[in-house]
Amino acid sequence: MNDTPPPLAEGYEISTDSQRIDAERVHRWLSTDAYWALGRDRDKQDAAIDGSLNFGVYDMVSGEQVAYARVVTDRATFGWLCDVYVDPSVRGKGIGTAMVGAVREELRSYGIKRILLATHDAHGVYEKLGFAPLERPDRWMALYF
Repeated sequence: MNDTPPPLAEGYEISTDSQRIDAERVHRWLSTDAYWALGRDRDKQDAAIDGSLNFGVYDMVSGEQVAYARVVTDRATFGWLCDVYVDPSVRGKGIGTAMVGAVREELRSYGIKRILLATHDAHGVYEKLGFAPLERPDRWMALYF
């Protein structure tokens, strides 16, 4: 694992300011194009944003949000990285990798020892940043409703 956060493409910036999140855009991205959130209603998405540590990537010229991620965390012992999304128009520029690297560093600054996530198709992106399969999946359980 490279411990240095990956650089963000020139012309973009990352922010954890939840006031900057374009909630309408994030909802549209996730509810229509993200396999894990298809059909999620706007009220549910807004509540998720309100209860999370949010990361946005923004075009520095237009101010437009081009990527999003959120972390469910107590900012002390645990983090669950979720809703990672990069607009199709900017994919391939390393924006997602840089954003997840920023998430990793932010959570590391709190002293968090474990960040979990689930992915169907982006293992390579996360592996570059040190994520690996669970060492002991037999110790983990889930409750489904």
